[in-house]
Amino acid sequence: MFLILMLIFVLQTIWLYIRELAGKDLDMGVIFKFLIYFMPKLIPLVLPLTILLASIMVFGDFAENYEFAAMKSTGISLMRAMSGLGVFIVILGITTFFFSNNVIPWAEYNSFNLRKNIAKRKPAMILAKDQFNDITGTPYNIKFSDKSGDKGQYLKNVIIHIKGSDGRTNATTIKSKSGELISSEESNVLKLVLFDGNYYSDLKPKSYKDRDKVPFAKSKFEKYTINIDLSFLNNEDDLDDKSVTNKYNMLNVSDLDYTLDSLSQQNHKEFEEFSNRMYQRTITPSINKAITTSPKKEVEQKNDSIYAGNILDLFDTKKKTQILNIALNTVKSTSLDVDRRKNAFKISRITFNKHIIALHEKLALGFACIILFFVGAPLGALIRKGGIGLPMVVAILLFLTYHFIGIFATNSAKSGGLNPIIATWFSTLVMFPLSIFLTKRATEDRGLFEFGNFIEPLKKLLNIKDDESLDYKFLLSFTNERLMDVVNNYDSLGYDEGSRYEAIKILNSRDISLDELRQQGIDINRTFDDATKLSNDYLEHSKFAIVLYWIGAVILILFFIFRNNKLPSLASASIQLSIISLFLFVVYTIKSYVNIRGFYATINKKSRTPHIIIQLIGLPFYFLNYFLLKRKIKDDLKQNCLDSLK
Repeated sequence: MFLILMLIFVLQTIWLYIRELAGKDLDMGVIFKFLIYFMPKLIPLVLPLTILLASIMVFGDFAENYEFAAMKSTGISLMRAMSGLGVFIVILGITTFFFSNNVIPWAEYNSFNLRKNIAKRKPAMILAKDQFNDITGTPYNIKFSDKSGDKGQYLKNVIIHIKGSDGRTNATTIKSKSGELISSEESNVLKLVLFDGNYYSDLKPKSYKDRDKVPFAKSKFEKYTINIDLSFLNNEDDLDDKSVTNKYNMLNVSDLDYTLDSLSQQNHKEFEEFSNRMYQRTITPSINKAITTSPKKEVEQKNDSIYAGNILDLFDTKKKTQILNIALNTVKSTSLDVDRRKNAFKISRITFNKHIIALHEKLALGFACIILFFVGAPLGALIRKGGIGLPMVVAILLFLTYHFIGIFATNSAKSGGLNPIIATWFSTLVMFPLSIFLTKRATEDRGLFEFGNFIEPLKKLLNIKDDESLDYKFLLSFTNERLMDVVNNYDSLGYDEGSRYEAIKILNSRDISLDELRQQGIDINRTFDDATKLSNDYLEHSKFAIVLYWIGAVILILFFIFRNNKLPSLASASIQLSIISLFLFVVYTIKSYVNIRGFYATINKKSRTPHIIIQLIGLPFYFLNYFLLKRKIKDDLKQNCLDSLK
């Protein structure tokens, strides 16, 4: 399983970096080295997924084939069956720490430098017709209308732009009717021979007035040879250059500890220097030198160490103007300096947070493997399904939850939005209670979920009775007259009281209104009409609220995704739509609560109205609250109808 998943992630790596490898004329040895360096970096992804999937499959297969039943019959509990593998997983977690502390930094060091060297390596030169072909690293830009020959060496209508010393402007242009590329595989020089053309070269006179005339020199040639040095294109020695050594992912625990200490001291020093520089920019020293006072005031100031008056009153008008100008200029320059240093401090904070994250990721990986085992093993025993099908789906869903929680947390921590230590352990901490819950349920031989444990307290809180009604589908075959007879004479016909209400519902579904039933002698209190209307309004408003709730929640999740992927326009639009949807959700929730209060006021059972505090607490789980209240209102409406018939 580990090898299969590793192969999948390696193929994904090739697909991810195909643009960096394509067109560089790399031999198989370099590509193989590239993959070898990247494989250890895939372990933090592959190993936890492997443990989770394998544990679900193995223990699911045991449960499916009743192996656990056989173990329990011999006195072997689930925890005892897991103990052997648990010890192995703990050893694997410790080994994973040493692997992430030594092998992964080595792989990061080599892969980063190899990618850097491959990026410097220029693509193999492929000249396409009817477009300018920029030979990177040289000042030449070549265009031609057509090429021919067995190697495409003969060119027609050649235009060459040669860039100037600034690397941007085209200082020289060469046009020729034909050309020929002459070079060999062993040679590092591309020889381009042009025939029957013109040579245009820009001139730069010393006088600026003459430059406005845009002068140039023109010459004609029958044969012109250009030699282009390509030795830099395929320099194999560059691929072995490993000059970058200080990237945070390349450091082990001791290096990271030393670097964090150095960064902390450096950041503290930078803050201290910046604060001192800001203080020195104040105009306090200049003010003291410019004070002009009368002898009497001077005597008073010598006696008083603190002057509580307006400080500008100590200066004449000229000095006041100078002080105010100095203050304004100082504030402006200080503001600019603060804005400039703000970005520098932000980068320093991000760098510091990245080192903390890299340090704790090495520790968290081993614990994640252990915890995911105690998630997967009991989960497999609970779902009782082995093989590739359901266990694969469950494992992928759990792993994606674990992985994306970790990604969102670390991305927030890098920018300072979350503590980097908490962010690194966050996904593991989320899975930890789940592992305890699943292990406990599996060892107690209980189901995965017992919804009664969640529903029953809510039923008691909302005064909802258990549904013990009978099946009244047999009434659908009755005629209208017989249904009316059931309503009036249910007792003598041997039916229960609930059949009366169901008969009225069926008659209403056949377009026979309550008023028509009253005309037929069925006495139904008018309060039932109002209660029915209010219950229908509640259901309609609640459905709108549920739709708006899910729209707002989904768009809110998209907001965080867009923001973390640096898509500000989409993030802004999504948060606005989410706020609108959630606002409308609150509006319709209030309307539905008003309908509930009106409903119970109409049927004279205000005591059964759900408390508003309970409704507010239940807003995050509104969909569950809706289904429970829907059933409660249905039962109370039925009882009101039966009471109105007495």
